[in-house]
Amino acid sequence: MAMAWRAAPRAAARLLLGRRGIASCIDPSTGLTEDQKEFQKVAFDFAAKEMAPYMAEWDEKEIFPVETMRKAAQLGFGGIYVKPDVGGSGLSRLDTSIIFEALSTGCTSTTAYMSIHNMCVWMIDTFGNEEQRRRFCPSLCSMEKFASYCLTEPGSGSDAASLLTSAQRKGDTYVLNGSKAFISGGGDTDVYVVMCRTGGPGPKGISCLVLEKGMPGLSFGKKERKVGWNSQPTRAVIFEDCVVPVGNRLGAEGQGFSIAMQGLNGGRINIASCSLGAAHASVLLAQEHLTVRKQFGEPLANNQYLQFGLAEMATRLLAARLMVRNAARALQDGREDAAVLCSMAKLFATDECFGICNQALQMHGGYGYLKDYAVQQFVRDIRVHQILEGTNEVMRMIVARNLLQG
Repeated sequence: MAMAWRAAPRAAARLLLGRRGIASCIDPSTGLTEDQKEFQKVAFDFAAKEMAPYMAEWDEKEIFPVETMRKAAQLGFGGIYVKPDVGGSGLSRLDTSIIFEALSTGCTSTTAYMSIHNMCVWMIDTFGNEEQRRRFCPSLCSMEKFASYCLTEPGSGSDAASLLTSAQRKGDTYVLNGSKAFISGGGDTDVYVVMCRTGGPGPKGISCLVLEKGMPGLSFGKKERKVGWNSQPTRAVIFEDCVVPVGNRLGAEGQGFSIAMQGLNGGRINIASCSLGAAHASVLLAQEHLTVRKQFGEPLANNQYLQFGLAEMATRLLAARLMVRNAARALQDGREDAAVLCSMAKLFATDECFGICNQALQMHGGYGYLKDYAVQQFVRDIRVHQILEGTNEVMRMIVARNLLQG
């Protein structure tokens, strides 16, 4: 009986994450409108019932859960901040953050892919013409089709403006040559939003094209083996004399880098929100573990050092959530400081939330290192959030430049 608390830890975690009895100091519904509380509850319930029970299997078997995501799209989560006339939900950036935080408690990796997909659909909706919006967005919002964002290259990561993938104009087509690296969904998705060079060096020579799987000259590299994010495939995307109609260009020639960066402002809020969900789940798992696990004849929850650690985790979680939601509001309102606030929120939330998840694992002791326990998967899945959508070192550069430019 002494080890009874170990029974079915994954199942226990699902029940825990499905409960609504959350301590008021970290309740993610605090300060929300009634409408926001309602779709937050829908997202939490979907995470607990449709994602958390399968999170470990998707990770272990590297399953891309297409049908589960299509169920999420039926709830409006395939185009959350896309306009309703093309199938989107038309919600705000704050609403989007609330939803991604809740979904991420069920499976951070899958939710993170959904956040990238949403970013791509928003880019087409915002910068595409009417024909492009109606051609691409409805099937993407329903997740009948899936999208990938293609900016990073083998030789240009943080220095994105130095990308080399070329698109030479030939009549009413572009001919693409080059490759993209670390593309989420690559090879399994249907639509690729690609940044490529149509002009001279630097950001003003970059344009944005929308490619579709099956186009001649479009191929994919091997599936990458990753520490986390295993429920979404990652591959190189390769262009070899790939012919793309000029009608697939978003915006004007030379506008691509601006489109990419505007997409990433929202992407940074989205990925920070996914980090919040992982941290929120990890705090609850640590709280439960400290309550039921006994050492030295009493529950770990009686140990003041661990009490203080849990209190610090909760405080950091709330601070990160408030910063992310503040940046989401600024982006929605089109404030001049929105881009730097998004960078600050991404930097702070992804750093702090990884620390929270890692501390939760530590509180589990050796059990936290076992794959029977969900906390280790949150640690593995959240680690990459400090790297993608602009590394946290680049986030610091953006913030410092803003502070010093005046």
